Amino acid sequence: MELNKAIVNANLGFSPMDNGEMLIINIPPLTEERRIELVKRSKAEAENCRVSIRIARKDANDEVKSFGKDGLPEDSVKDAEDAVQKLTDKYIAKADSILKDKENDIMKV
Repeated sequence: MELNKAIVNANLGFSPMDNGEMLIINIPPLTEERRIELVKRSKAEAENCRVSIRIARKDANDEVKSFGKDGLPEDSVKDAEDAVQKLTDKYIAKADSILKDKENDIMKV
């Protein structure tokens, strides 16, 4: 029963039917409007992902800077910051690639 409520509360547009043994969800075919809505939601999730990656970059750079204050050579700090930036760029590009693939998948009829 709680799974039924969770699906309804998720506001996905599904109306689950619970017959006591099994939860039945009838999924209608996607309309063009629904596809566009799903693409918008995917873009929002991708942006959340990019923001999380940037926050991780900031945390990592703060940690590296604290090592610099504790005596790590300045060149090593700069190298570590560059490595963090390369990882950030790599994972943001990966998120963008996944988003592009998902958009194509959603819009495919």
